[in-house]
Amino acid sequence: MKATPVELRNLGRSSTKISALGLGCWQFSKGRGMVGSFWAKMDQEDINKIVKLSLEGGINWFDTAEVYGKGESEKALAEALNSIGEITDDALIATKWWPLFRKASSITKSIGERTNALDGRQIDLYQIHQPFSFSSVRNEMKEMAKLLKNGKIKQAGVSNYNASKMRLAHETLEEEGYFLASNQVKYSLLDRRIEKNGTLDVAKELGITIIAYSPLEQGILSGKFHKNPDLIKNIKGPRKYMKFFKPEGLAKTQPLIDLLEEKATKYNVSQTQIALNWLIHFHGETVVAIPGASKVHHVEENIGTLQFTLSKDDLDEIDKVSQQIAVFE
Repeated sequence: MKATPVELRNLGRSSTKISALGLGCWQFSKGRGMVGSFWAKMDQEDINKIVKLSLEGGINWFDTAEVYGKGESEKALAEALNSIGEITDDALIATKWWPLFRKASSITKSIGERTNALDGRQIDLYQIHQPFSFSSVRNEMKEMAKLLKNGKIKQAGVSNYNASKMRLAHETLEEEGYFLASNQVKYSLLDRRIEKNGTLDVAKELGITIIAYSPLEQGILSGKFHKNPDLIKNIKGPRKYMKFFKPEGLAKTQPLIDLLEEKATKYNVSQTQIALNWLIHFHGETVVAIPGASKVHHVEENIGTLQFTLSKDDLDEIDKVSQQIAVFE
């Protein structure tokens, strides 16, 4: 299997090369658990197809987590990679340790569970899923350093860390001879808080990659719900109750949706691709994104995003309209 050539970037200060878009695998949770039930259950056959098409289109990394279906997403991803039947050594895996009600020692003690769920595949990026646990940032990073030293993981990252916690994590790893590769946070044209709270600035200063999750605000930026609000009634899970899906949310975001549609026509692409392209280019190479995919056409959208670059004028114009609508604090 030969992947379509796409531009690759360094993951943080590491030599690991990643595509500007990875595939978010939360949807692979099989509907299990409270977190997994956010999405409708997917058939493994569909998951296999989505993973294969992503790889063929040049997307070379997949982001999953322990808490996604209590390991079901990891298992589904591994099964999909195995089903391809060809060499998938270039497929990189990012997963996450769930810290709530646990101590830092669990990071090293439970790594075998993560590897087993992934059917023995290498963990290229291991992340602390969120900052709330029974242990400090320093103790957690010391445990991550042990995994790095023992070759259990290739790179260490965090998720949902603010600027100060991210800096502390990086400094602690540096004391151990390593560095923080990434911070996975919510970021989109409608949620730009990391630009004002210092998170993005610290990431740029320290060479840490920002991994943007929910880059399309659960699909709102696609514009399909603005054109046909009745689609919201058929959404499975709690997504339909989020503020952007309410009538006032649709009305507020309409000017941005209109601009995305205008640019989509100009570049002969989709609104989704415009929104994602802005995200991965507006801040140079600092920001990458992990849109999900529950259908083949979602994968095609993701792949197409990597085939063009918005002009500076268009990036700036989208930025200007976004600033009038987005959440900054």
